Amino acid sequence: MKIAFTTSDRVHINAHFGWARQIEVYEVSDEGYTFVETLNFEGDLKEDGNEDKITPKLSALEDCTIVYVLAIGGSAAARLIKKGVTPIKARSEEEEIAEVLTKLVQTLKGNPPPWLRKALKQKDTSFADELENEATV
Repeated sequence: MKIAFTTSDRVHINAHFGWARQIEVYEVSDEGYTFVETLNFEGDLKEDGNEDKITPKLSALEDCTIVYVLAIGGSAAARLIKKGVTPIKARSEEEEIAEVLTKLVQTLKGNPPPWLRKALKQKDTSFADELENEATV
C-alpha cells in the first residue's frame, strides 16, 4: 500500500495538508518500506477558503491508503475519505516519517487495528467490485 506524508523537510510530518508544498510517498508492506516519490505543489497554497488548491493533491493521492498530516481542514479530510484515503494527524511536528513507517511495518506484521484493516480493504476493492456491489443493492 502507498502511504503519504505532508512535510517541509522530508524528515518530519510537519506540514498542513492544504499548505504543503511537498508530499512524500512510500510503498509499505509487512516486509518493509521503500520511497516512491516526492509530490511537489506550486502556487499560493496558504490562501484559506480556496478549495481548488487541494484538487491537485487529491488527484495525486488517489492511489494512497493513508496520508499523514500535521493538520487538515474538515472539507479536505472529507474529500480524501470520499476517495478512500484515510487522513491521520501526526502527534506533533517533531514526529518523524521513518519512525511512523517502521511502526506501520510492525503493525502490518501483527494484527492491524480495525481502522487499518478497513483502509486496506477499501483499496483492495476494484472498480468492477464496486459496480457489482451497487448492482446488488
